[in-house]
Amino acid sequence: MSVLELTSSVKSFGGQQQRFKHQSKVLNCEMNVSVFVPPQVEQNKPLPVVYWLSGLTCTDENFVTKAGAARVAAELGLIIVCSDTSPRGDNVADDDGYDLGQGAGFYVNATQPPWNSHYYMYDYIVDELPDLINQSFNCIPKVALAGHSMGGHGALTIGLSNIQKYTSISAFAPIVNPLDCPWGKKALHAYLGDDVSEWEQYDACKLLQQQGQFLQIPILIDQGLNDDFYQSQKLTKPFDELAQKLKYPAIVNYHSGYDHSYFFIASFIEEHLRFHHKFLTATD
Repeated sequence: MSVLELTSSVKSFGGQQQRFKHQSKVLNCEMNVSVFVPPQVEQNKPLPVVYWLSGLTCTDENFVTKAGAARVAAELGLIIVCSDTSPRGDNVADDDGYDLGQGAGFYVNATQPPWNSHYYMYDYIVDELPDLINQSFNCIPKVALAGHSMGGHGALTIGLSNIQKYTSISAFAPIVNPLDCPWGKKALHAYLGDDVSEWEQYDACKLLQQQGQFLQIPILIDQGLNDDFYQSQKLTKPFDELAQKLKYPAIVNYHSGYDHSYFFIASFIEEHLRFHHKFLTATD
């Protein structure tokens, strides 16, 4: 198993904002990951962890520099792990479009060439990266999952498919029905091929429909109503409507005037971190 190699560390709100690199066996390339380590690490007790999945074109650093999450994470004693959004490197397949290839892994396991040589972001997020984090930090067993846009799609699909691993899920302006939106159709066709039935495991609406009456996990979603992609990519609303139909207790908030940017995320990230902290620290 590879190890995390520290490449930078700066003090922030009493904790450390760190960046690591490692060789990923799953993705067959070198990867970067950013980790906020709160000051409570000095108490030598297991800490709760929130994994953050970013959106199209982002790296592991967008959330770190733009979300303004460190103050609340330091207060609550949360480790925040920010993965990259795809495999990277000169030998990794790419595309001219911003919505496919490097920066656009869509958190799936690709089955089609040339993508299936590297693009296994689902396995990376579910298994390999947590193993590395647990090897390097003292963490409680269950973790929380959050994300934005494409990363919101990743958080919802991964969380709903692995309820035993996660305490809670949250998302900002998530892609919820990739089977029926331009971004999703392009990516899933490229990574998974022509058989639409293979796409369904990566569609949050399909997953909710299949299990929502039987298996449930706390979900929080925030959506800006001035988001340029809200209508064109069918963000949030189809999932919200289905959750209401199934009487699934998801919390979905709509915000007038907010767009798709990190200004929106920074405005509400505190609520998301406190939401996750509630479930991460709950006692049975």
